[in-house]
Amino acid sequence: MARVYNFSAGPSMLPIEVLETAAAEMTDWHGTGESVMEMSHRSKEFEEIIKTAEQDLRDLYKIPDNYKVLFLQGGASAQFSAVPLNFANGTRKADYIITGQWAKKAYSEAGKYCDAVAAASSADKTFSYIPKTTRESFRSDADYVYICMNNTIYGTVYHELPDTGDIPLIADVSSCMLSEPLDISRFAMVYGGAQKNVAPAGLVIAIIREDMLGKAAEITPTMLDYAVQAEAGSLYNTPPCWQIYIAGLVFKWLKSIGGLEAIKERNEKKAKILYDFLDSSKMFRGTVVPEDRSLMNVPFVTDSEELNAKFISEAKKAGFINLKGHRSVGGMRASIYNAMPVEGVEKLVEFMTAFEKENG
Repeated sequence: MARVYNFSAGPSMLPIEVLETAAAEMTDWHGTGESVMEMSHRSKEFEEIIKTAEQDLRDLYKIPDNYKVLFLQGGASAQFSAVPLNFANGTRKADYIITGQWAKKAYSEAGKYCDAVAAASSADKTFSYIPKTTRESFRSDADYVYICMNNTIYGTVYHELPDTGDIPLIADVSSCMLSEPLDISRFAMVYGGAQKNVAPAGLVIAIIREDMLGKAAEITPTMLDYAVQAEAGSLYNTPPCWQIYIAGLVFKWLKSIGGLEAIKERNEKKAKILYDFLDSSKMFRGTVVPEDRSLMNVPFVTDSEELNAKFISEAKKAGFINLKGHRSVGGMRASIYNAMPVEGVEKLVEFMTAFEKENG
């Protein structure tokens, strides 16, 4: 059957060019006679794969030399524990901005290991906006400030980073990684689960400033100690080799289309098409304040649960899948990550227009 338009929030669609390359190399990577899935992570062949992937990522993000790039396991959720264990190592105070479920979970996990406080929150309006903060919003002696850059469930994003002064800023960028340029030097660490915009589930990419390493709490499990992973070049144990390989193909694809400036332009075009329709529709409406809207995740609703369900059902039959909103929010959500073509958003809007005419 023909491929559908997959609006899943993750695991999500990958560029068709990447999938086709992976399929062609599935049983024989570059004349080795073996698949990457069968390859030793200690081999010179895999060393080429992981080193090339790291360099391409450095090129895309223009990562400064004093940052380490790590390819890790455990999902973004494992980092909820690893971050305080590695970085709450001075006053043992950490300030969190709560902008959705994932920031809330990270904050809750950090409370097991340090004095974590919620410096700001948008829970009062169902996380439909990014709370405004100033430098005074944070404890001056906090070891770090933590944000979730793009909130997958609620469809908000930081268009301007919080001013944390000299306090290290750490960000979960899982659902906006590589969607646009990002000044890595503004952060002490950024990390992201790959399954939303970069690769299959099972890989986390972390970019960490070197001076943050080597101060982990004694109770930190070895696998969660970033210094150990950095010293071993992400090869302390067998890494998620296939996912790293796919991530590397995605990096190559991004470079081939013009890098992060080009993909940002494409993402802005897609988002404008969908948001313009929602703003003009009499049936559908977005749920996020316009100034904080995400380019990646677009939640929307009608005024009827029955109509929401009908739309999701009919959309699936028409080849638009995974449009159901997160269970904690309801309604619909279109995740339009890098791999979603402009055509997919245009056709979705065509379908929504016809659905509104037929059911209005």
